[in-house]
Amino acid sequence: MIASHLKCHILILIHYNYIPSHTFSLLLYFIYIFLSHKNIIFQIMGMAAETQFHVLAVDDSIIDRMLIERLLKTSSFHVTAVESASKALKFLGLVEDELRTFDTPVASEIHQDVDVNLIITDYCMPGMTGYDLLRKIKESKSFKDIPVVIMSSENVPSRINRCLEEGAEEFFLKPVQQSDVNKLKPHLLKSRVKEEEEQSINNKRKSMEENHSPDKSRTKFSI
Repeated sequence: MIASHLKCHILILIHYNYIPSHTFSLLLYFIYIFLSHKNIIFQIMGMAAETQFHVLAVDDSIIDRMLIERLLKTSSFHVTAVESASKALKFLGLVEDELRTFDTPVASEIHQDVDVNLIITDYCMPGMTGYDLLRKIKESKSFKDIPVVIMSSENVPSRINRCLEEGAEEFFLKPVQQSDVNKLKPHLLKSRVKEEEEQSINNKRKSMEENHSPDKSRTKFSI
């Protein structure tokens, strides 16, 4: 119904030469896409308007850490800033055993209720690098789906490719600009939609399991 009304209005505009006829098909296509996905579009718009995302920023340089924190807060992000990868792991509840190496699986997770939506970390840090932190995050069952962004003052293609192949969403060259920070929202929204879809699937699966449980499906006979 809505599409029909829109089509009539567009035809009138074309008749009076307000819209070139060759753009008519393109306009109809975009209208179709919008109407077909309007629930998802409105959902994402609502998230962007109402949700304050929590970003964990990791950088050993106090100047760079203050800069990225200011840029993130300017974009209405809630920010937690730490100075090392090990402190980032502790904040997330990923206990790092000093006897472990970076090649071993991630240590046990002691509190998984930390609400972090994105992690942005420097690459070159003493001890554990940003790449090592990225690997630990991707090995974690609780945080593997959280978007991770790497920052570096060195433009090394092999380093950039390695981080992206390991699962980093972006690789920013320092100094980080506001235009870089603006690229974070799409990753956050995509991650949030994915979380909600997975939660919906899990709820449906749980409901089906409860409905087909032996206690409910067992036929009761009176003696």
